Amino acid sequence: MNPRSIVWGALGLAALSAAGLGVWLATLPPAPVASIPPPVPREEIAATLAALKPPKRQRPLAAIVGLNDATETTDYLLPYGVLKRANVADVVSLATGPGPVRLFPALVVQPDATIAAFDAAHPEGADYVIVPAMSRDDDPAVIAWLGDQAEKGATIIGICAGAKIVAAAGLLDGKRATTHWYYLDEMLKRSPTIEYVADRRLVSDAGVTTTTGITASMPMMLTLIEAIAGRARAEAVARDLGLETWDTRHASGAFGLTRPFATTVFANRLAVWNREELGVRLEPGMDEVSLALVADAWSRTYRSNATTYAASPGAVESRNGVRIIPDRSGIDWPADRRVSTFPGRKPADALDHALDAIAGRYGARTSNVVAMQLEYPRQ
Repeated sequence: MNPRSIVWGALGLAALSAAGLGVWLATLPPAPVASIPPPVPREEIAATLAALKPPKRQRPLAAIVGLNDATETTDYLLPYGVLKRANVADVVSLATGPGPVRLFPALVVQPDATIAAFDAAHPEGADYVIVPAMSRDDDPAVIAWLGDQAEKGATIIGICAGAKIVAAAGLLDGKRATTHWYYLDEMLKRSPTIEYVADRRLVSDAGVTTTTGITASMPMMLTLIEAIAGRARAEAVARDLGLETWDTRHASGAFGLTRPFATTVFANRLAVWNREELGVRLEPGMDEVSLALVADAWSRTYRSNATTYAASPGAVESRNGVRIIPDRSGIDWPADRRVSTFPGRKPADALDHALDAIAGRYGARTSNVVAMQLEYPRQ
Protein backbone atom coordinates (compact mmCIF):
# COMPACT_ATOMS: atom_id res chain seq x y z
CA MET A 1 0.00 0.00 0.00
CA ASN A 2 1.16 3.53 -0.80
CA PRO A 3 2.58 5.20 2.36
CA ARG A 4 0.74 8.39 1.42
CA SER A 5 -2.55 6.48 1.38
CA ILE A 6 -1.82 5.12 4.83
CA VAL A 7 -1.16 8.62 6.17
CA TRP A 8 -4.32 10.07 4.63
CA GLY A 9 -6.32 7.09 5.85
CA ALA A 10 -5.04 7.58 9.38
CA LEU A 11 -5.81 11.30 9.25
CA GLY A 12 -9.32 10.56 7.98
CA LEU A 13 -9.92 8.06 10.77
CA ALA A 14 -8.68 10.57 13.32
CA ALA A 15 -11.00 13.23 11.92
CA LEU A 16 -13.97 10.88 12.08
CA SER A 17 -13.08 9.91 15.65
CA ALA A 18 -12.77 13.56 16.62
CA ALA A 19 -16.11 14.33 15.01
CA GLY A 20 -17.74 11.43 16.85
CA LEU A 21 -16.22 12.58 20.10
CA GLY A 22 -17.52 16.10 19.52
CA VAL A 23 -21.04 14.81 18.90
CA TRP A 24 -20.90 12.70 22.06
CA LEU A 25 -19.62 15.60 24.16
CA ALA A 26 -22.44 17.78 22.83
CA THR A 27 -24.97 15.30 24.22
CA LEU A 28 -23.60 15.62 27.76
CA PRO A 29 -25.14 18.12 30.20
CA PRO A 30 -23.14 21.34 30.71
CA ALA A 31 -23.21 20.96 34.49
CA PRO A 32 -24.53 18.64 37.20
CA VAL A 33 -28.02 19.24 38.51
CA ALA A 34 -27.90 21.68 41.40
CA SER A 35 -30.08 20.29 44.13
CA ILE A 36 -30.47 20.21 47.89
CA PRO A 37 -30.44 16.76 49.52
CA PRO A 38 -33.98 15.95 50.60
CA PRO A 39 -34.59 15.20 54.29
CA VAL A 40 -34.63 11.61 55.47
CA PRO A 41 -37.66 10.59 57.58
CA ARG A 42 -36.88 9.76 61.22
CA GLU A 43 -38.40 6.33 60.88
CA GLU A 44 -36.06 5.54 57.96
CA ILE A 45 -33.04 6.60 60.02
CA ALA A 46 -34.20 4.41 62.91
CA ALA A 47 -34.74 1.47 60.56
CA THR A 48 -31.23 1.87 59.11
CA LEU A 49 -29.66 1.87 62.57
CA ALA A 50 -31.72 -1.14 63.57
CA ALA A 51 -30.61 -2.99 60.43
CA LEU A 52 -26.96 -2.34 61.32
CA LYS A 53 -27.11 -3.59 64.91
CA PRO A 54 -24.52 -6.31 65.60
CA PRO A 55 -26.08 -9.58 64.46
CA LYS A 56 -24.01 -11.95 66.64
CA ARG A 57 -21.49 -10.66 69.17
CA GLN A 58 -21.75 -7.95 71.80
CA ARG A 59 -18.39 -6.68 70.54
CA PRO A 60 -18.72 -7.35 66.83
CA LEU A 61 -16.11 -8.62 64.41
CA ALA A 62 -15.72 -6.64 61.17
CA ALA A 63 -13.79 -8.04 58.20
CA ILE A 64 -12.71 -5.91 55.24
CA VAL A 65 -12.02 -8.05 52.18
CA GLY A 66 -9.88 -7.22 49.16
CA LEU A 67 -8.24 -8.65 46.07
CA ASN A 68 -4.46 -8.75 46.22
CA ASP A 69 -3.96 -7.19 42.81
CA ALA A 70 -6.44 -4.30 42.82
CA THR A 71 -8.75 -2.98 45.56
CA GLU A 72 -9.84 0.65 45.88
CA THR A 73 -7.64 2.66 48.26
CA THR A 74 -10.12 4.64 50.36
CA ASP A 75 -12.80 1.93 50.30
CA TYR A 76 -10.32 -0.49 51.93
CA LEU A 77 -8.42 1.74 54.34
CA LEU A 78 -10.99 4.25 55.59
CA PRO A 79 -13.39 1.69 57.15
CA TYR A 80 -10.42 0.09 58.89
CA GLY A 81 -9.05 3.38 60.22
CA VAL A 82 -12.40 4.76 61.36
CA LEU A 83 -13.57 1.58 63.09
CA LYS A 84 -10.19 1.13 64.77
CA ARG A 85 -10.19 4.67 66.19
CA ALA A 86 -13.76 4.13 67.44
CA ASN A 87 -12.71 0.96 69.31
CA VAL A 88 -16.22 -0.49 69.15
CA ALA A 89 -15.39 -3.63 67.16
CA ASP A 90 -12.57 -6.02 66.35
CA VAL A 91 -11.43 -5.19 62.83
CA VAL A 92 -9.37 -7.28 60.40
CA SER A 93 -8.21 -6.54 56.88
CA LEU A 94 -8.28 -9.55 54.58
CA ALA A 95 -7.03 -10.58 51.15
CA THR A 96 -8.06 -13.44 48.92
CA GLY A 97 -4.49 -14.76 48.85
CA PRO A 98 -1.17 -14.41 50.63
CA GLY A 99 0.99 -11.33 50.21
CA PRO A 100 0.28 -7.61 50.03
CA VAL A 101 -2.80 -5.87 48.64
CA ARG A 102 -2.04 -3.45 45.83
CA LEU A 103 -4.61 -0.73 46.16
CA PHE A 104 -5.79 1.48 43.32
CA PRO A 105 -5.14 4.20 42.45
CA ALA A 106 -2.37 4.30 45.09
CA LEU A 107 -0.69 2.52 48.05
CA VAL A 108 0.34 -1.04 48.86
CA VAL A 109 -0.54 -2.58 52.24
CA GLN A 110 -0.02 -5.81 54.10
CA PRO A 111 -3.39 -7.28 55.19
CA ASP A 112 -3.94 -8.92 58.54
CA ALA A 113 -4.84 -12.33 57.09
CA THR A 114 -6.17 -14.25 54.12
CA ILE A 115 -9.83 -15.22 53.92
CA ALA A 116 -8.78 -18.85 54.44
CA ALA A 117 -6.95 -17.98 57.66
CA PHE A 118 -9.93 -15.91 58.80
CA ASP A 119 -12.29 -18.82 58.21
CA ALA A 120 -10.04 -21.13 60.20
CA ALA A 121 -9.91 -18.68 63.11
CA HIS A 122 -13.59 -17.69 62.97
CA PRO A 123 -15.66 -20.58 61.58
CA GLU A 124 -18.84 -18.87 62.80
CA GLY A 125 -18.13 -15.95 60.47
CA ALA A 126 -17.95 -12.18 60.88
CA ASP A 127 -20.63 -9.81 62.12
CA TYR A 128 -19.88 -7.35 59.33
CA VAL A 129 -18.18 -7.91 55.99
CA ILE A 130 -17.10 -4.70 54.26
CA VAL A 131 -16.68 -4.98 50.49
CA PRO A 132 -14.66 -2.27 48.70
CA ALA A 133 -14.59 -1.70 44.97
CA MET A 134 -12.25 -4.16 43.24
CA SER A 135 -10.79 -4.56 39.77
CA ARG A 136 -13.07 -7.54 39.12
CA ASP A 137 -16.69 -7.93 40.15
CA ASP A 138 -16.81 -11.69 39.67
CA ASP A 139 -13.71 -13.03 41.38
CA PRO A 140 -14.73 -16.61 42.32
CA ALA A 141 -13.03 -16.54 45.73
CA VAL A 142 -14.69 -13.27 46.73
CA ILE A 143 -18.12 -14.29 45.44
CA ALA A 144 -18.04 -17.65 47.21
CA TRP A 145 -16.77 -16.14 50.46
CA LEU A 146 -19.43 -13.42 50.52
CA GLY A 147 -22.15 -16.00 49.99
CA ASP A 148 -20.74 -18.12 52.81
CA GLN A 149 -20.49 -15.15 55.19
CA ALA A 150 -24.06 -14.08 54.38
CA GLU A 151 -25.30 -17.60 55.11
CA LYS A 152 -23.55 -17.42 58.49
CA GLY A 153 -25.50 -14.28 59.31
CA ALA A 154 -22.99 -11.52 58.57
CA THR A 155 -24.24 -8.08 57.59
CA ILE A 156 -22.71 -7.28 54.19
CA ILE A 157 -21.67 -3.67 53.47
CA GLY A 158 -20.80 -2.77 49.88
CA ILE A 159 -18.77 0.45 49.75
CA CYS A 160 -19.01 2.45 46.51
CA ALA A 161 -18.65 0.12 43.48
CA GLY A 162 -18.25 -2.73 45.96
CA ALA A 163 -22.04 -2.86 45.60
CA LYS A 164 -21.49 -4.41 42.16
CA ILE A 165 -19.58 -7.26 43.77
CA VAL A 166 -22.32 -7.77 46.34
CA ALA A 167 -24.82 -7.81 43.46
CA ALA A 168 -22.70 -10.31 41.52
CA ALA A 169 -22.86 -12.60 44.55
CA GLY A 170 -26.66 -12.51 44.26
CA LEU A 171 -27.06 -10.75 47.60
CA LEU A 172 -28.91 -7.71 46.20
CA ASP A 173 -31.53 -9.52 44.14
CA GLY A 174 -34.93 -7.92 44.82
CA LYS A 175 -33.46 -5.48 47.34
CA ARG A 176 -33.12 -1.72 47.62
CA ALA A 177 -29.60 -0.43 46.95
CA THR A 178 -27.33 2.30 45.67
CA THR A 179 -23.76 2.57 44.34
CA HIS A 180 -21.27 5.02 42.80
CA TRP A 181 -22.97 7.18 40.16
CA TYR A 182 -20.63 6.02 37.39
CA TYR A 183 -21.42 2.32 37.89
CA LEU A 184 -25.13 2.55 38.63
CA ASP A 185 -26.40 1.71 35.14
CA GLU A 186 -23.96 -1.20 34.86
CA MET A 187 -25.10 -2.65 38.17
CA LEU A 188 -28.79 -2.36 37.32
CA LYS A 189 -28.25 -3.86 33.88
CA ARG A 190 -26.55 -6.90 35.38
CA SER A 191 -28.98 -7.19 38.30
CA PRO A 192 -32.32 -5.83 37.03
CA THR A 193 -34.32 -6.80 40.13
CA ILE A 194 -32.44 -4.28 42.29
CA GLU A 195 -34.55 -1.29 43.31
CA TYR A 196 -32.33 1.78 43.05
CA VAL A 197 -32.80 4.37 45.80
CA ALA A 198 -31.75 7.90 44.88
CA ASP A 199 -30.73 10.72 47.25
CA ARG A 200 -29.29 8.44 49.91
CA ARG A 201 -25.59 8.00 50.73
CA LEU A 202 -26.36 4.56 52.10
CA VAL A 203 -29.24 2.12 51.81
CA SER A 204 -29.94 -0.91 54.05
CA ASP A 205 -32.19 -3.80 53.12
CA ALA A 206 -32.41 -7.32 54.56
CA GLY A 207 -28.88 -7.80 55.82
CA VAL A 208 -27.13 -5.81 53.09
CA THR A 209 -26.10 -2.16 53.07
CA THR A 210 -24.72 -0.31 50.04
CA THR A 211 -23.34 3.19 49.63
CA THR A 212 -22.76 5.81 46.98
CA GLY A 213 -19.23 6.87 45.95
CA ILE A 214 -15.86 6.60 47.63
CA THR A 215 -16.26 9.31 50.29
CA ALA A 216 -19.53 7.74 51.49
CA SER A 217 -17.35 5.34 53.46
CA MET A 218 -16.98 7.99 56.17
CA PRO A 219 -20.70 8.56 56.93
CA MET A 220 -21.23 4.82 56.45
CA MET A 221 -18.73 3.97 59.18
CA LEU A 222 -20.12 6.66 61.51
CA THR A 223 -23.61 5.24 61.02
CA LEU A 224 -22.27 1.77 61.78
CA ILE A 225 -20.55 3.07 64.93
CA GLU A 226 -23.82 4.66 66.03
CA ALA A 227 -25.64 1.37 65.48
CA ILE A 228 -23.05 -0.51 67.53
CA ALA A 229 -22.27 1.92 70.35
CA GLY A 230 -24.73 4.80 70.25
CA ARG A 231 -24.93 8.36 69.01
CA ALA A 232 -22.52 9.86 71.55
CA ARG A 233 -19.70 7.53 70.50
CA ALA A 234 -20.33 8.24 66.82
CA GLU A 235 -20.30 11.99 67.46
CA ALA A 236 -16.97 11.73 69.28
CA VAL A 237 -15.41 9.86 66.37
CA ALA A 238 -16.91 12.36 63.90
CA ARG A 239 -15.24 15.22 65.79
CA ASP A 240 -11.95 13.34 65.68
CA LEU A 241 -12.36 13.00 61.90
CA GLY A 242 -13.26 16.67 61.50
CA LEU A 243 -16.96 16.28 60.74
CA GLU A 244 -19.54 18.40 62.53
CA THR A 245 -22.47 16.46 61.12
CA TRP A 246 -23.16 13.43 58.96
CA ASP A 247 -26.24 11.62 57.78
CA THR A 248 -27.63 9.57 54.93
CA ARG A 249 -28.85 12.52 52.85
CA HIS A 250 -27.45 12.84 49.33
CA ALA A 251 -28.19 14.88 46.22
CA SER A 252 -27.79 12.20 43.58
CA GLY A 253 -28.48 14.62 40.73
CA ALA A 254 -25.33 16.57 41.60
CA PHE A 255 -23.14 13.71 40.40
CA GLY A 256 -22.86 12.44 36.86
CA LEU A 257 -20.99 12.59 33.57
CA THR A 258 -20.94 16.21 32.37
CA ARG A 259 -19.28 18.01 29.48
CA PRO A 260 -16.73 19.81 31.71
CA PHE A 261 -15.86 16.52 33.42
CA ALA A 262 -15.34 14.66 30.14
CA THR A 263 -13.41 17.45 28.38
CA THR A 264 -11.11 17.92 31.38
CA VAL A 265 -10.38 14.18 31.57
CA PHE A 266 -9.66 14.03 27.82
CA ALA A 267 -7.42 17.10 27.94
CA ASN A 268 -5.47 15.80 30.93
CA ARG A 269 -5.10 12.36 29.36
CA LEU A 270 -3.82 13.83 26.09
CA ALA A 271 -1.23 16.00 27.86
CA VAL A 272 1.18 13.07 28.23
CA TRP A 273 4.13 15.45 28.57
CA ASN A 274 2.61 16.90 31.75
CA ARG A 275 2.49 13.72 33.82
CA GLU A 276 3.90 13.98 37.34
CA GLU A 277 4.92 11.42 39.90
CA LEU A 278 4.30 13.01 43.29
CA GLY A 279 5.88 11.73 46.49
CA VAL A 280 4.07 11.00 49.76
CA ARG A 281 6.44 10.36 52.63
CA LEU A 282 5.42 7.52 54.93
CA GLU A 283 5.89 8.19 58.63
CA PRO A 284 5.26 5.78 61.54
CA GLY A 285 2.00 6.62 63.29
CA MET A 286 0.59 8.68 60.44
CA ASP A 287 -3.17 8.81 60.04
CA GLU A 288 -4.19 6.14 57.54
CA VAL A 289 -7.51 7.87 56.79
CA SER A 290 -5.80 11.11 55.77
CA LEU A 291 -3.20 9.16 53.80
CA ALA A 292 -5.84 7.21 51.90
CA LEU A 293 -7.93 10.27 51.02
CA VAL A 294 -4.95 12.38 49.94
CA ALA A 295 -3.19 9.66 47.92
CA ASP A 296 -6.49 8.70 46.30
CA ALA A 297 -7.26 12.30 45.35
CA TRP A 298 -3.84 13.08 43.83
CA SER A 299 -3.95 9.86 41.81
CA ARG A 300 -7.27 10.79 40.16
CA THR A 301 -6.23 14.00 38.41
CA TYR A 302 -5.22 12.31 35.13
CA ARG A 303 -2.10 14.45 35.51
CA SER A 304 -0.39 12.83 38.49
CA ASN A 305 -0.06 9.75 40.62
CA ALA A 306 0.94 9.49 44.26
CA THR A 307 4.00 7.36 45.03
CA THR A 308 4.95 6.54 48.62
CA TYR A 309 8.53 6.63 49.84
CA ALA A 310 10.33 5.93 53.10
CA ALA A 311 13.82 5.65 54.50
CA SER A 312 13.81 1.84 54.31
CA PRO A 313 11.86 -0.76 52.30
CA GLY A 314 10.10 -2.26 55.31
CA ALA A 315 6.42 -1.66 56.01
CA VAL A 316 5.55 1.52 57.87
CA GLU A 317 2.84 1.12 60.51
CA SER A 318 0.11 3.77 60.64
CA ARG A 319 -1.74 5.18 63.64
CA ASN A 320 -4.12 2.22 63.81
CA GLY A 321 -1.84 -0.56 62.64
CA VAL A 322 -2.08 -0.51 58.85
CA ARG A 323 1.23 -1.76 57.46
CA ILE A 324 2.00 0.32 54.38
CA ILE A 325 4.72 -0.90 52.03
CA PRO A 326 6.59 2.02 50.41
CA ASP A 327 6.81 2.14 46.63
CA ARG A 328 10.33 3.58 46.89
CA SER A 329 12.90 3.64 49.66
CA GLY A 330 16.22 5.24 50.48
CA ILE A 331 15.56 8.37 48.44
CA ASP A 332 14.88 12.02 49.14
CA TRP A 333 11.95 13.13 47.00
CA PRO A 334 12.34 16.51 45.24
CA ALA A 335 10.64 19.21 47.32
CA ASP A 336 8.60 20.57 44.41
CA ARG A 337 7.03 17.16 43.81
CA ARG A 338 6.06 16.22 47.36
CA VAL A 339 2.49 16.31 48.57
CA SER A 340 1.37 16.57 52.17
CA THR A 341 -1.11 14.42 54.04
CA PHE A 342 -1.66 17.45 56.32
CA PRO A 343 -0.65 15.78 59.58
CA GLY A 344 -1.80 18.76 61.64
CA ARG A 345 -5.33 18.57 60.23
CA LYS A 346 -8.31 16.30 60.74
CA PRO A 347 -8.84 13.72 57.96
CA ALA A 348 -11.97 15.41 56.56
CA ASP A 349 -10.05 18.69 56.40
CA ALA A 350 -7.10 16.94 54.77
CA LEU A 351 -9.27 15.99 51.79
CA ASP A 352 -10.47 19.57 51.35
CA HIS A 353 -6.88 20.83 51.56
CA ALA A 354 -5.78 18.24 48.99
CA LEU A 355 -8.54 19.35 46.60
CA ASP A 356 -7.46 22.97 47.10
CA ALA A 357 -3.85 22.00 46.39
CA ILE A 358 -4.93 20.14 43.23
CA ALA A 359 -6.83 23.23 42.09
CA GLY A 360 -3.75 25.35 42.72
CA ARG A 361 -1.51 23.00 40.71
CA TYR A 362 -3.79 21.94 37.87
CA GLY A 363 -6.83 24.23 38.01
CA ALA A 364 -10.31 24.14 39.48
CA ARG A 365 -11.70 21.93 36.71
CA THR A 366 -9.27 19.13 37.55
CA SER A 367 -10.07 19.49 41.26
CA ASN A 368 -13.76 19.19 40.39
CA VAL A 369 -13.04 16.05 38.35
CA VAL A 370 -11.42 14.49 41.41
CA ALA A 371 -14.31 15.46 43.71
CA MET A 372 -16.79 14.03 41.19
CA GLN A 373 -14.91 10.71 41.07
CA LEU A 374 -14.90 10.57 44.86
CA GLU A 375 -18.61 11.50 44.81
CA TYR A 376 -17.75 14.09 47.41
CA PRO A 377 -20.51 16.60 48.27
CA ARG A 378 -18.05 19.39 48.86
CA GLN A 379 -19.46 22.54 50.37
